[in-house]
Amino acid sequence: MKKKTILVRLLALLLLTPLASRADEGMWLPLLLKQLNESDMQKRGMKLSAEDIYSINRTSLKDAIVLFGGGCTGEMISGEGLLLTNHHCGYGQIQSHSSVQKDYLTNGFWAMNRSEELPNPGLTATFIVRMEDVTAQVLKDIPAGLPEAEREKKVKANIEAIQKAAVQGTHYDAQIKPFFYGNEYYMYITETFRDVRLVGAPPSSIGKFGGDTDNWMWPRHTGDFALFRVYAGPDNKPAAYAAENKPYVPKHFLPISLSPIKESDFTMVFGFPGRTTEYLPSYAVKEIYEVSNPAKIAIRETKLNILDKHMKASDAVRIQYAAKYASISNYHKKWIGENRGLKKLDAVGKKEELEKQFTAWVNASPDRQAKYGTVLTEFQKNYNSLNGITLSRDYFIEAVLGVELLNYAQAYVNFVDLVKNKAPQADIEKQLKNLGNYAGFFKNYNVAADKEVFAALLSMYRKDVPTQFQPAYFTSTVNKKYKGNLKAYAEDVYSKSFMTSPEKVKTALNQISATNIKVIEKDPAYLLARAFTENYRTKIQPTYTVATDANTLNNRLFVAGLREMQTDKKFYPDANSTLRVAYGQVSGYEPQDGVRYKYYTTLEGVMEKADPDNVDFQVHPKLAELYKNKDYGDYGWNGEMPVAFIATNHTTGGNSGSPVINANGELMGTNFDRAWESTMSDIMYDPERVRNIIVASNYTLFIIDKFAGASHLIKEMKIVKETPTDSRLMIQPSPQVPAKDKKKEKKTKTKIKAKAA
Repeated sequence: MKKKTILVRLLALLLLTPLASRADEGMWLPLLLKQLNESDMQKRGMKLSAEDIYSINRTSLKDAIVLFGGGCTGEMISGEGLLLTNHHCGYGQIQSHSSVQKDYLTNGFWAMNRSEELPNPGLTATFIVRMEDVTAQVLKDIPAGLPEAEREKKVKANIEAIQKAAVQGTHYDAQIKPFFYGNEYYMYITETFRDVRLVGAPPSSIGKFGGDTDNWMWPRHTGDFALFRVYAGPDNKPAAYAAENKPYVPKHFLPISLSPIKESDFTMVFGFPGRTTEYLPSYAVKEIYEVSNPAKIAIRETKLNILDKHMKASDAVRIQYAAKYASISNYHKKWIGENRGLKKLDAVGKKEELEKQFTAWVNASPDRQAKYGTVLTEFQKNYNSLNGITLSRDYFIEAVLGVELLNYAQAYVNFVDLVKNKAPQADIEKQLKNLGNYAGFFKNYNVAADKEVFAALLSMYRKDVPTQFQPAYFTSTVNKKYKGNLKAYAEDVYSKSFMTSPEKVKTALNQISATNIKVIEKDPAYLLARAFTENYRTKIQPTYTVATDANTLNNRLFVAGLREMQTDKKFYPDANSTLRVAYGQVSGYEPQDGVRYKYYTTLEGVMEKADPDNVDFQVHPKLAELYKNKDYGDYGWNGEMPVAFIATNHTTGGNSGSPVINANGELMGTNFDRAWESTMSDIMYDPERVRNIIVASNYTLFIIDKFAGASHLIKEMKIVKETPTDSRLMIQPSPQVPAKDKKKEKKTKTKIKAKAA
């Protein structure tokens, strides 16, 4: 009996023992590297210190990293403002400068001097000045147990006050974001430059080689990079675009290594990962796997097939829809791979097992029962309440708003709402002015393609969304007037709506005013868009919002409980578009039985894939000639021209364009994708399968120099052929640090020590 009791206790102890953090998992806050990661990173081969990576007392690697636009990362690679990111991150800008006559998408673009560099209105490059833990200030005077809506209102007020005080009297911006579902808050002080010009981009046959066929796949042979330049005013500070602006002189830029990359080499990704959800309960993962992903995959596949047909039939349409198609396709394929990975990992089962351990831990203490006892049952109740709601929401976003005409009509729905609700005249006039900015929409719009999308996607909506969640106007119109014929409905809407051409819009706007909205209210596209919008607002959004708010509170408690239970585990917060560090190593992998991938690809693989009849695999004649002559300059390795390599870094969307940095603080490549088997890492990391895909710096420089002949750009860079003995020579101290920032650094370090204790 005694032996049995001991065995039971040992088994319980084993169940509750936290699993060690899985190798290479994590998106870590640069501010906390000293406390959490420095020792491990150095054991793996890193020769830098945490201070070399993130510091506000002196120049550090963080001073070379930028948030590029709203959703990618870039890095400074010269002392003259030269910025490197992905071709697909700059694709919208490249497309905006392209036409049938100047097809930079197909032919590439290279500015051979500064006067040829192309401005990009609205494009920004944002640097991080410093980070600060502001949890105590944000949660000050907020009692526990406060209803979520009231809590959020107080949190928002505190955040606004803290942000305002932090940047008062400066040209900086401040942003505070929640971490661990609101258990912690960190503030980012940023400096944003608004004059960012296109410098160079390879042709799509290099920058998109493999296209949709190879997207999310390994082996990969894509030169996915583009060059921009950040410009500043005469004081080296941000300034609006002006011809006389000067290239920005960064505090730090990354030297570029040409050393051969070996398996097991240390790698560090420094960038702005967009969104992960590593701590979701099993109910949420099941909903994603069984409901959301299958619906979104089917909708996007239908739309992609239609757009592909129209793009192949017309070069003008191809250019119009190039960026849109790439964007739609990207996550379509990602969701397919994510579901495959979740199934392979038995993610739902693993989550359920963790929840069993959590329940046992909670039940072992009355205090824990009082605090965490209802968390899992509340999750179950909330997700059950979303039955039919989540699917309807996904269809509204992907199918209804996936029709460009209905998406565009939303602006008119909002305008009519302002008028009918008697909003301030200034707000009405502002929205009316916005309606006048229609040229951008029609520049990249094709009526025939969108009309076919309308009929196809709304047919899917009608079939798949539960009838009780569909708008009555839509169902009655389709069933009674058009006898279920969505093609006939599309023909009628597109022929009668004024929103299908710039000329009709111009005529309509001449009649529309703050007191005259009749022309809008009788438009068939407006009527349908309003029906869908009101249906969403009344039948879908309220239930979804209530469940989401409740789950936010539950997630906060659940994660707090997991951190309390697993005391030996290092927790990292989910990605939320804030600056993070991920580290790992160069490594091949075995994605499935009998398949083994090596860790790098070469130009030889490009030639093996070459197919002149397949747009995804067409090879530029000059690239073929360079390969034939083995004319690789200084950029080859042992007679080979490396193209891409893979590593075990934990990355996600937003890490596109992130620098991949070696043990010495030098650029070894630019992150641009994940292997298909890795896409489930947004929800659950698996060290055996997760691999990020990187275009090798050698290939980037080879294309710039030998292919494009833009050697003037190479001369700007610091090329490292042999690593210096003391790698920290790469990080030079900044000449001066404002006293205010020094105080902030000291104050933050004190907080970190207190939290660690």
